[in-house]
Amino acid sequence: MNFDKICVLGLGYIGLPTASMFAARGVKVVGVDINLRVVETLRKGELHIHEPGLRNLVEDALRSGNLTVSSQPEEADVFLIAVPTPFHEDEFAEYEGRKYKLADMSAVISATEAILPHLRKGNLVVLESTSPPRATLDLVRPILERSNLKAGTDFLLCYSPERVLPGQILRELIENARVVGGVTPESAKAARDLYSIFVKGEIIETDATTAEMVKLMENTTRDINIAIANEFSRLAEKFGVDVWEAIRLANLHPRINILSPGPGVGGHCISVDPWFLVETAPELTSLIYHARKVNDEQPRFVVEKVKQAFNASSEAERRGDAGSREILKGKTVAALGLAYKPDVDDLRESPAVEVVHLLQNEGVQVKAWEPFKPEASLKGVKMSPSLEEAVKDADAILLLVKHAQFIEIRPGDLASKTSARIAVDCVNAWKAEEWQKAGFQFHRLGDNKSPNL
Repeated sequence: MNFDKICVLGLGYIGLPTASMFAARGVKVVGVDINLRVVETLRKGELHIHEPGLRNLVEDALRSGNLTVSSQPEEADVFLIAVPTPFHEDEFAEYEGRKYKLADMSAVISATEAILPHLRKGNLVVLESTSPPRATLDLVRPILERSNLKAGTDFLLCYSPERVLPGQILRELIENARVVGGVTPESAKAARDLYSIFVKGEIIETDATTAEMVKLMENTTRDINIAIANEFSRLAEKFGVDVWEAIRLANLHPRINILSPGPGVGGHCISVDPWFLVETAPELTSLIYHARKVNDEQPRFVVEKVKQAFNASSEAERRGDAGSREILKGKTVAALGLAYKPDVDDLRESPAVEVVHLLQNEGVQVKAWEPFKPEASLKGVKMSPSLEEAVKDADAILLLVKHAQFIEIRPGDLASKTSARIAVDCVNAWKAEEWQKAGFQFHRLGDNKSPNL
């Protein structure tokens, strides 16, 4: 089939790079987003998201005229849906006493319905949004067939998950293997031909539900593996062990690869996708459910570590007292990093943000510094314009994200800019001896072995 014009619905971290990739190969692309601020920002030649290399790609695509942006879909040969699929914040289901989150598919429904007036015979529709199993068949297909056109016969329908890493999106869109799952073999073949316009990695054809499962299985496996690392960090604290040392030694075994613990799991994929499996089959997903609970509760473990750090420096602990439950009340903590992973500006489902809110609930004044998104607006969170402003007058410094620039912080230099003498490292970025030499009491998540002097 011909791919003269593509309509991409959703201009976020996946839709915009994908639209720009097609445009860079000479295809006419209309990018659609219902957020008028996003549309106006792009029309001005500016970007609303941060991703290395994306600015130049988008600018070139817009300048060439191959990429235009709009708030409404248009007739096209291909419709590609790349809208968010979060979970409901205030809606849950329950199975045998286990409460679980539910997918919010409203954006997918709205995008699919927006295609209806423009759907024609011979079109290809591709869903890229991460979705629960059978969403393509049981949700998207019935909506599109309201047009009186039949999927797989009159138009082609496919699911193809994005499988890229923020910070590496442009390279991985091209180089990674891509799975295309059609409601019919002809649909899969058409999607294969579409993505071969810019994809150099292997393109594998399958059915739609298998393609949906592939993405969910990948991220669920990561979530479970991180959960065991986070649980190891709690056990290490209990047994007086440095979990980072223990993981390094365990990983010397040729068949072991334990991941790193941290303040939790965030982002729009790993912290969300497992719930889609739990929702669709709660009776079969006990392991997945409990891994999710471990990772969702990890921010509370961080708060306990901060309490432990303040208790360690208090007169109460020196007297042998366990310390007041209100040890954090009135304290000021400089929180370094709010993104869900290093060196990106994406704060979606970030455990660092959850840590900040939990600290606020304990009466802490939090001064946050997120260098990749200093303009972020979070309810009740005081955003600092610089590292210096964040640490000034702080009682403790809390490292939540392993940004490269945070790794490079020199404690000796920082000591002159802050009254804080407590440092808590949640991501194993700093060397204890350097911070202790600079006069800080140093604490590391999952390490109850190192002396805190």
